[in-house]
Amino acid sequence: MSARVIAAVGSAAVAVAALVTAPTAMAADVVTAQYRTSASANTTDQVEPWLKLVNSGSTTVPLADLKVRYYFTSETPDVGYRFACSWAVRGCGNVTGTFGTLTGGAADRYLEVGFTPGAGSLAPGADSGDLQLRFYRSNWGRITQTDDYSFRASSSYSPWSRVTVHRGGTLLYGTPPGGSSTTTTTTTTTNPPNPNGPALFDDFDYASSSDSRIAQRGWTVRSGGGGPGVPATWEPSQVTFPTVDGQKSMRLESSNNGSTARQTELYHQRKFFEGTYAARVKFSDTPVYGPDGDHVVQTFFTITPLDSDLDPNYGEIDFEYLPNGGWGEPANIMYETTWETYRNEPWLADNIHSEQRQSYVGWHDLVFQVANGRVKYFIDGVQVADHGDKYYPETPMSINFNLWFIAGGLAGAPGDRAYQQHVDYVYFAKDQVLSPAQVQSRVAGYRSSGVAHVDTVPAS
Repeated sequence: MSARVIAAVGSAAVAVAALVTAPTAMAADVVTAQYRTSASANTTDQVEPWLKLVNSGSTTVPLADLKVRYYFTSETPDVGYRFACSWAVRGCGNVTGTFGTLTGGAADRYLEVGFTPGAGSLAPGADSGDLQLRFYRSNWGRITQTDDYSFRASSSYSPWSRVTVHRGGTLLYGTPPGGSSTTTTTTTTTNPPNPNGPALFDDFDYASSSDSRIAQRGWTVRSGGGGPGVPATWEPSQVTFPTVDGQKSMRLESSNNGSTARQTELYHQRKFFEGTYAARVKFSDTPVYGPDGDHVVQTFFTITPLDSDLDPNYGEIDFEYLPNGGWGEPANIMYETTWETYRNEPWLADNIHSEQRQSYVGWHDLVFQVANGRVKYFIDGVQVADHGDKYYPETPMSINFNLWFIAGGLAGAPGDRAYQQHVDYVYFAKDQVLSPAQVQSRVAGYRSSGVAHVDTVPAS
């Protein structure tokens, strides 16, 4: 071994030893890092390490004293990285991010997360709550995660020793990748989402489908004929606004007699594009009366109209729940589908979809984020799909809810039957990537303030 190599190894060992040797005053500090990610693909446009710090020691630790490091391998060319905090229980304004470089180890870069005094302290047994963090290349180039020391494709929090926690010069938790730290770049942060930014919120506090405020607020209760689905009319009188489970809601009730149908839909004007969309929806698995078995579709979606076959400006982002199956599926299935375009005759679909084969009867929180070339779908706080590339929308869309029957999918039994879908609220935050927890906080804020409707989203 050459003298140069021996010196380098000795230097790295000294650096690591300096972190591992704990001063007596901090001997009782035991702060561990739990990790999960909401971007688990082998390659991604942004890395999303979500962290939680847990104090399992016997002393209170100020968060401002701690640094957390996530280690990775830089891409070629190295154009630099930018850090952002999407959401943090302690407040994104109290979270900082810097980037440093390493030599001689299993990683050549790291993200170092720190805190301001406003983040508070960790008492024994306490945790920091979610730190929903992300970073990306300054040119938004793709990032390979499989060669990153700290990456793990886990969607649930658990301790992860390849993320390290430091207090001063002391390593409290984790195993560094080796090597020695050479530089630390300047902090690059983003502000937390602006709660006063352009947004739509509607609590569906209306008297009936003929309430004049519905149209005044940009909504249309669909009437007349047309697809999708079986031969049908769209019936405004079957869109009602009862109190359901203690909350004023919109009810879509669609019915059929075995051959023709009365379907329901409510949609908003086209002016929504990038941002976060959310709704709380109650799905049903059985009809409220009549025979069961029809292939029915219960939805929350956005859409740009198709002006011609294979229109490149068409776009659609769908949550579609089929309680009785359909489209070749024999039973309950939820689809998340993102569309590039389609042709009606002969049928040609250009889309990408994900699915969950299970029942979703009852209330569920649905969220999708449209940002940075990706469409990410969440059900009850859990990410279930990540679509993008050519399927990313290009034009403003409308927000829609409808309940309809698949052509050729009616049960053979005669007699009237009806299915219902309820919507507690709808929410949209323009140009903001909000976590499901942030959405819940925003909605709770509107309701605690007695706000039933707001719309500050500019027309497209």
